[in-house]
Amino acid sequence: MSPDYTDDLRLAHVLADDADSLSQSRFRALDLHVMSKPDLTPVTDADRSVEEGIRRTLAKTRPRDSVLGEEEGVTGHSQRQWVIDPIDGTKNYVRGVPVWATLISLMVDDEVVVGVVSAPQLNRRWWAMKGGGAFTGKSLLRSTPCQVSDVSRIEDASLSYSSLDGWEERGQLEDFLALSRLVWRTRAYGDFWSYMLLAEGTVDIATEPSLELYDMAALDVIVREAGGVFTSLEGRPGPFGGNVLATNGRLHDQALAFLGSVDRIEESGGATLHDLTARLEDARQPTDTDD
Repeated sequence: MSPDYTDDLRLAHVLADDADSLSQSRFRALDLHVMSKPDLTPVTDADRSVEEGIRRTLAKTRPRDSVLGEEEGVTGHSQRQWVIDPIDGTKNYVRGVPVWATLISLMVDDEVVVGVVSAPQLNRRWWAMKGGGAFTGKSLLRSTPCQVSDVSRIEDASLSYSSLDGWEERGQLEDFLALSRLVWRTRAYGDFWSYMLLAEGTVDIATEPSLELYDMAALDVIVREAGGVFTSLEGRPGPFGGNVLATNGRLHDQALAFLGSVDRIEESGGATLHDLTARLEDARQPTDTDD
């Protein structure tokens, strides 16, 4: 019999409620204190307060569990580990843009089994539990199931991304641009929102070239429970590869043909990205049987 994580999901919602109260109280505050981390990314007093609050609650309710947080790193040793991003979208938060969220997840034996994404300024929340489906709504009792789209042709797909800089640093800017030219539509929704729109079926492909575990863990289980696929750019399942390609599943191999590692492409028959682009472009041309 599979483990039941309902109590952990309920706790994650409680943690998200508390986080929402803290983060909203500091949003657009005139005295918001912004600092830089060693990697020059911003961190606010709100980020730290939210993570500290979550850690205090977990210390009382799940004292044996480990915690990995963006601001304070790892504490404890356990097969059960909570993964926290106190404010995903800190740059938006700092500038007063309302697209940011708290990401809370639970991993058991290196598998994400619970995930909650709470975006209070959007008045939105998404969550999932292993084997229990993915949902969006205001609470566990007021929710709507999430389901990915059934789009199967890459030229009909809606692609969401965060920025172009990371693709250039990875040496794959041209590969990403080739994919973006082929799909029906591109939008830079960015951060958590790309993946929640994917889970809802309004986006078909979401990808980023460089992310940390705490950026992805909660997103992973929500996308999977909504029927999607969540892997690294090398095709490794889960949020452990340092980057991500998430799709509705039907488009995953097609997207990997553009964005996957060079080694993987060579293993698939030696085709170059240019070759794969040409093949997919040919497939877009109408045939004599098309109406």
